Amino acid sequence: MGAAGSGCYGAAMFTGLITDIGEVRSVERPGDTRFVIGTHYELGAVEIGASIAHSGACLTVVEKGEDWFAVDVSQETLDCTTLGDWAPGRRINLEQSLRLGAELGGHLVQGHVDGVAVVTARRPDGDSIRFSFEAPAELARFIARKGSIALDGISLTVNEVEGSTFGVNIIPHTAEHTTLGTTQAGDKVNLEVDLLARYVARLQSDPASET
Repeated sequence: MGAAGSGCYGAAMFTGLITDIGEVRSVERPGDTRFVIGTHYELGAVEIGASIAHSGACLTVVEKGEDWFAVDVSQETLDCTTLGDWAPGRRINLEQSLRLGAELGGHLVQGHVDGVAVVTARRPDGDSIRFSFEAPAELARFIARKGSIALDGISLTVNEVEGSTFGVNIIPHTAEHTTLGTTQAGDKVNLEVDLLARYVARLQSDPASET
C-alpha cells in the first residue's frame, strides 16, 4: 500500500480535529500546482515552512499574506487525492500540525492520503448524519468496526464494515465545523487508514520486520 506523496517537510503529525474551514482562492500552475488558501488562522503565528493538513493532505506553507497562505502540490499528490479536482471556491478542512505536549483529542494522523473514498449514501439519524463510503479495494483490510479512520482529515470512528463499504456517524458539531456537513452522495473524500492498522498489516505480511 502506498500513500500519496506529501508536500510536508519533516515528520508532521496531526490529530484529525479540524480547526478551520479554508477556501481555495486561486489555482496557479507555474510548474507544480500552487493553491492559495483563504483562512481564519492568525497567520502571524504561522511560519513559512509550517505543515498544515488540507482535507487530510499534509502540505507546506510557502508564502502567506494577511488572511491567506500558499502551498505547492506535486502531480503525484494531485493524481492520488481529491486535490486534482480542487478549484476556486472549494471549501477545505484545515488542521495545523500537532505540537509537542499538546492534547491528543482524535487519533494520530500523518497527513499521507492512502486513497480516495466515495460517498455512497447520506441519511439523517436523529440529530446526527450517517454516511456510507466505498473504499478502494486494496484498503478495505485496514478498516475495522470501531477502528479509527481519517476522512478529509477528520478523525472518525468506523461504525460498520461490509467488504469495501464502511459507515460512520457524525454529530451536529462535526457537521457544522467541517466540510462533511455539506458532503453528499457521489462526492469523493481523502482517506487515511489508521496508523496502527498499517503497522500491524506490515508485521503480518513481513515476519522479518519483527527482528
